[in-house]
Amino acid sequence: MIDTRRLRTLRAVADHGTVTAAAAALHLTPSAVSQQLAALEHEVGHRLLTRDGRGVHLTAVGKIMLAHANEVLAQLERAEAEVAAYTTGEAGEATVACFATAISAVLAPSITTLRVSAPGLRVRVRDAEGDQSLAMLLDGEADLAIAVEYRDAPDASDRRLSRLPLYAEQFDLVLPRDHPLAQSATLESLASETWIGPYPGNPVHDVITFACRQAGFTPDLAHCSDDFRAVVALVGAGAGVALVPRLALRDMALRGVVVRHTPGPERRVFAAVRRGADSHPLLRPLLAELRTISGSLDKRDSTGR
Repeated sequence: MIDTRRLRTLRAVADHGTVTAAAAALHLTPSAVSQQLAALEHEVGHRLLTRDGRGVHLTAVGKIMLAHANEVLAQLERAEAEVAAYTTGEAGEATVACFATAISAVLAPSITTLRVSAPGLRVRVRDAEGDQSLAMLLDGEADLAIAVEYRDAPDASDRRLSRLPLYAEQFDLVLPRDHPLAQSATLESLASETWIGPYPGNPVHDVITFACRQAGFTPDLAHCSDDFRAVVALVGAGAGVALVPRLALRDMALRGVVVRHTPGPERRVFAAVRRGADSHPLLRPLLAELRTISGSLDKRDSTGR
């Protein structure tokens, strides 16, 4: 009989690429992870991993086992959801990993509504960048992730996840108020400017660099901050120009800057749960409310504020 805990360990190693990283995600020691994998290999009767330098790769049998692990773990999620629904499912706690802008735009308003419509549901929020929340979800640190499409993100066909599209967010140019192009700037016209934006690794960094390259240049990102209020403050101080997600500008004090719409750049935001968990009675109302609130974002005026 194959132990499902060992299947979770195999998936964590496949996701993270090293025993050490998988151990950190599972809150185990590396030796404990190695023991789990050795035991699983003994149960299966085949090698599942090969070492490559400091990392590991799945063997052909390991890939077969991983595919079945995804199916088995999804079925366990469905079983837990059905048991929760049978027992009552009306009270409990759900942890949501979500990036700051989406917390303000959709998650916080959803929590406000759910306090009335689902009073037994307690939502715990974990601030996580759009490229971190999915890892937290797959590692069991969150029950639901609100994430963005980014390079190397699991796509819609990933068998570990169930995804719900929420909204697509446009980006706006932010320039110092006294900039010569303050009233006429286009992305192409700012090719020689100093730029301000998030650090590499942040999905917004990828959106900005891709949009600029589409416009024919590589941005000179001289100043880096993952805090959009800091980015806008630096623009107001004359340190450079920026592309900022539109919802991040909502309700922000835009002192000393001009905001101009630019067509094209956007980020697509979605909610995700582990496959099989989308029917869980604690997650169903949360997913439904997130979809409702996200739909209302499309009805705002063209400034998004």
